[in-house]
Amino acid sequence: MSSEPHEMTAVELSAAFASKELSPVEVAEALLGRIEALDSEINSFCLIDAPTTLKMAEASEERWMAGEPLSPIDGVPVAIKDLLITKGWATRRGSLTVDPKGPWDEDAPSVARLREAGTVFIGKTTTPEFG
Repeated sequence: MSSEPHEMTAVELSAAFASKELSPVEVAEALLGRIEALDSEINSFCLIDAPTTLKMAEASEERWMAGEPLSPIDGVPVAIKDLLITKGWATRRGSLTVDPKGPWDEDAPSVARLREAGTVFIGKTTTPEFG
């Protein structure tokens, strides 16, 4: 198993959460720091919402500490492509013509399943205009 959260698989992260070697909050903070340090060079994210990410990670950590994760991937960080509608986050599909104000009040089915499983949304990844 890798010792760096950004190199760990979902299975490794889940095992680390179950054994309390790592917490979802530690992993989210590490990934947010890595994005902050590197993304200006690679432009992989169009939206980062650290407060929401950390809130999701804290909720997951509480579930793991209580021994009641929502799923085997509870707490695992995921990035959502900016083509998928995400509740609370603008889905601009890579275009400046899409109004970021929304409303953004629902999730695409795949995003809803990830949310129900307790994954931690790290942000939205860039896409060519309208995919």
